[in-house]
Amino acid sequence: MSTNAPTRRVIAKEWLRLGITGFGGPPAHNAMLRRLTTKKHQWLDEHEFNDALTATSLLPGPASTQLAIYCGWRLQGVSGGLIAGLGFILPGFLIILGLASVLLASHPPLAMLGAGAGAAATVPAIALSNARALIAPTRERLPHPTRWALYVLLGLLMGAAAGQWLVLGLLGTGVLEILITRPPKAHFAVGPVLVAKLTVALSLSLAWVALKVGALSYGGGFVIIPLMQHDVVSTYHWMTNAQFLNAVALGQVTPGPVVLTVTAVGYAAGGVLGAVLATVVTYLPSFLFIFFGGRHFARLRENQSVRAFLSGAGTTVLGAIAGASLPLTRGLTTSWQGVLAVLSVLVLVQRRRHVNVVLVMVLAAGIGLVVALTGFAV
Repeated sequence: MSTNAPTRRVIAKEWLRLGITGFGGPPAHNAMLRRLTTKKHQWLDEHEFNDALTATSLLPGPASTQLAIYCGWRLQGVSGGLIAGLGFILPGFLIILGLASVLLASHPPLAMLGAGAGAAATVPAIALSNARALIAPTRERLPHPTRWALYVLLGLLMGAAAGQWLVLGLLGTGVLEILITRPPKAHFAVGPVLVAKLTVALSLSLAWVALKVGALSYGGGFVIIPLMQHDVVSTYHWMTNAQFLNAVALGQVTPGPVVLTVTAVGYAAGGVLGAVLATVVTYLPSFLFIFFGGRHFARLRENQSVRAFLSGAGTTVLGAIAGASLPLTRGLTTSWQGVLAVLSVLVLVQRRRHVNVVLVMVLAAGIGLVVALTGFAV
């Protein structure tokens, strides 16, 4: 616990504010957490915050959420971590639950359908943009060009056509990279973080889908797409492709973690209880990783096996996210959505300077709203 720790009430207030205002995804969340904990209040020093930022980027699951939990845990122990995590997650959960209840109703308002269809048209481009952003860090982690290209190709194929096998691909390339890079006669020690992924089997299909997102996702929030799409659309038929696109758009355009897309999926599968179950199962590994592994973050940064695993699995994720843009595109049902999708690719993927993704989605939603009100099909 920090010697300059705030009270639990202050943690609740500040992290709830982050959950309400945290638009823009992990980079924005991390910057807000840094400003709050190291600059505004000096609760943590820069060195410790950087250690935590690096370590959470090595963990599976939503990294910015884990960083938010870690900061609360470091300041007030387990209770602080619980308060910080819930404060960061709860606002987005409630907003998405409310929007999903309207958008996934049997007869949603035409204006809502149009706005949702417009925002959804940008999702394939955002997936490609996220994959593009992973090129530099994955090449830095895995400088071997042949293996890098093979892992990306495997991810592309699985993301585009074999999403149900992606978990095996991630685990396989991660373990392969450990075997390739470990020193001769070294012990095969993968550390507590990887062991934690060997979770007990769950009978509920929704819980299993959510668990894959929470415990086996690497490389950012958009990993949810290849991990979930096949199960949600093709295996269990909880959503159509178009509805899944809308769910991903909701996760991107609302404050808090992008992974809260699982809330909309859970609602489609089982109503409010399904939304709660999916959200709890998704985020439970993040809390456990911090509470049981937070004190080992310094060693985690230097763990060669963990780094090797992430080099293989993270590179495969790059391809999977890019490959998932193909089935996502099949969810676009109208010609005007196709035009918006092409424009989004030109803006987001070919950009030479930073473009606010949320702003692009809001503009597209506005166009969809106008299109729907003028009588075009949505």
